[in-house]
Amino acid sequence: MIKNNLKFILFGLSLCSVIANGQEKNKYDYQEAFKPFFYQNNATETRSANGNPGHNYWQNRADYHLNVSLNEAKNELTGTSEITYTNNSFDNLDFLWLQLDQNLFNKDSRGNALIPSSGSRYGEAGNEFDGGYKIKSVQIDGKQAKYTISDTRMQIDLANELKARGGKVKIKIEYSFVAPNYGADRMGIEPTKNGKIFTMAQWFPRMAVYDDIMGWNTLPYLGAGEFYLEYGDITANITVPANHYVVASGELLNERDVYSKEEVNRWNQARNSEKTVIIHSSEEVNKADKTATDKTKTWKFKIENTRDFAWASSTAFILDAARIDLPSGKKSLAISAYPVESDGKEAWGRSTEYTKTTIEHYSKQWFEYPYPAAVNVAGNEGGMEYPGIVFCHMRSRGEGLWGVTDHEFGHIWFPMIVGSNERVHGWMDEGFNTFINAISKKNFNNGEYYKKQSLQRMSNSFFSDALEPITTQPDNMRERNIGALLYYKPGAGMTILRETILGEEKFDKALRSYIKNWAFKHPTPEDFFRTMENVSGEELSWFWRGWFLNKWTIDQGITSAKYVNGSYKNGVIVKVENFGQLPIPTTVQVNFNDGTSKEVKLPIEVWKRNTEWSFKINSTKEITTIKLDPNGAIPDTNTENNVFNMSKKND
Repeated sequence: MIKNNLKFILFGLSLCSVIANGQEKNKYDYQEAFKPFFYQNNATETRSANGNPGHNYWQNRADYHLNVSLNEAKNELTGTSEITYTNNSFDNLDFLWLQLDQNLFNKDSRGNALIPSSGSRYGEAGNEFDGGYKIKSVQIDGKQAKYTISDTRMQIDLANELKARGGKVKIKIEYSFVAPNYGADRMGIEPTKNGKIFTMAQWFPRMAVYDDIMGWNTLPYLGAGEFYLEYGDITANITVPANHYVVASGELLNERDVYSKEEVNRWNQARNSEKTVIIHSSEEVNKADKTATDKTKTWKFKIENTRDFAWASSTAFILDAARIDLPSGKKSLAISAYPVESDGKEAWGRSTEYTKTTIEHYSKQWFEYPYPAAVNVAGNEGGMEYPGIVFCHMRSRGEGLWGVTDHEFGHIWFPMIVGSNERVHGWMDEGFNTFINAISKKNFNNGEYYKKQSLQRMSNSFFSDALEPITTQPDNMRERNIGALLYYKPGAGMTILRETILGEEKFDKALRSYIKNWAFKHPTPEDFFRTMENVSGEELSWFWRGWFLNKWTIDQGITSAKYVNGSYKNGVIVKVENFGQLPIPTTVQVNFNDGTSKEVKLPIEVWKRNTEWSFKINSTKEITTIKLDPNGAIPDTNTENNVFNMSKKND
């Protein structure tokens, strides 16, 4: 998900900067930074010491067959969710937990009670809309079941325990709900001149995850914390007014039933086209009859090995598409759905181009895209992601549309492929995704929208007392801090790890290994930490401890520099001190009077038993200045001690 209140984020970060500038820094303690026993848990049958899934790793499975109908006039969905749940754990289960996320929009929900009077992206204070599920029936293996609803969760009692190691149960739930116009910036209904756009997510009861870490994961949905879901196959039959067009997660199975003959021809042309092909044009949208109709069409979709399913429906959609080329030789299809208000080459007319190139880049760089289609939908969300489909704001255009498209599709890798627990470890999807977005942006169209960013500029924002640690649960941090703690700071940490600590080759190999080994599984932060260390061969607990688990500051400074025996021809002795709590490999640039320069790097091991370090730099030329971190790659909180002027200091 991407935040749409950018001014609010920047205000919060500016406030953090003011606070950080005035805070007292703690002194560096190398024994604390490098103390042993960072990993408290030994290897288990389910999780190996090297960060891989263990030899007896298991996870449960949820397959869904979904039928849903849309009542456009009432904004109401009526559906049936049929779930085949497989218990692969070592435990017999007496009950099941499901997620009822639509209950967030019940006026008496816990999440609604948390909306401040000043407002929130997750809801409106005092909103009279009263949504939530109306459950008609719940059946287990064809028999009525006893169930209890608690806010956004449902517990179903089982008449017979569900056996371990492969026991299956069939759940059938009949339900309905009225969709909110603005569903916590994750779904909603947007009016346009050619009809409403329905972007539907968190719309069917979904299984909670039962795992080897917590058993049942039953944290309620409060708005900020996103999702943790089981994998399986999903088929969906979506019945809408006959003049609507539907896009959804996965593969459209019945295009001949829902498209005209000409549209089917265009659809097939798009499957084989590098360039964007219009399937349903703006002219056709404007001319079409948008009056309410009792006639319906049913659109059928299927997606495999997925953790969720979302869809969108409207009379207002322009549709276009183009072929996606994947590294293995397989093909996928980039699709865009947007209203005429969003049309144009400066806006959504480039959406499919953005989608195609984004998917192709991430597939080549990290792991191949697994789904038959990638759909970008213009709605009223700032940006939200689901398997095979994303929702971006209809008013996005230019670099903004590129950025939100790239970000939301980046989430296919984190957390759709690598299925971390977003409700608890939000940084593992938003932060990782923010990091890979920066590489993608540099890659797109020869850097069309790329501008090199200095992490140094963000330093004070990263180390403020106003921020919680990165590893704080999303629902446990101030909303104004979400941008910094879920996105920017963990993303910057990954960049530092790649560019300063490990180097691109080591880092990329390790991250690819993590993605491959945990694809469609449920890793924890420790699994990530262990993988990066085992593949790279480097000890990194000092970085995990300081950057992610704590709020340690970075501050290195040059405290002295003197020519050997008083002559620049004999070289120079430089003393660097670590003032901040978090050590970092040190880069020193010596700038000579003739305009040339020399760079020296000190490894992290220098700081394992020292708070300051003096070293000689061989040179025979007169030095003007000596500078730490010349490229601004490190968010050092005090740059005043980063530059040493030789001419002034040695007068």
